[in-house]
Amino acid sequence: MNLAAQILERAKRHQVMIASAESCTGGMIAAAMTDIAGSSAVFERGFVTYTNAAKRDMLDVKESTLNAHGAVSEEVAREMVQGALAHSNAQIAVSVTGIAGPGGSDFKPEGRVCFGLQHADHIMSETIEFGALGRENVRKAARDHALSLILDRLSHFA
Repeated sequence: MNLAAQILERAKRHQVMIASAESCTGGMIAAAMTDIAGSSAVFERGFVTYTNAAKRDMLDVKESTLNAHGAVSEEVAREMVQGALAHSNAQIAVSVTGIAGPGGSDFKPEGRVCFGLQHADHIMSETIEFGALGRENVRKAARDHALSLILDRLSHFA
């Protein structure tokens, strides 16, 4: 059973709705969830916020945070996930922002992806260095990692 199917099963059991806030994955998390029949029972909505303006407008990411840390940062990932929960009826949200490539810089290399996850008062963020796997593979790896974060959080439910 793939990750999204496992999430669907657990989230249904616990009556939990999920939202995603995506930048570099461009909706791949939402697509993975909605590829499964019956996903409307648990997938509430997805935000694709590719530009900084979209992050500000749709998720309330602060201009000051973007200026201080850049779009690819744990600080922005945290504000994205908080915005996804605030602007949805979900109980769990995941966010992803990163450099899929090609390119990047010495400071923010290709394959660096920042994630956020929030459920109730539990909020976390982390950075994963996937490396220069190529755009498609970085995006797939980021999607799968985000789905794993959701699945792991659902395992904490009784």
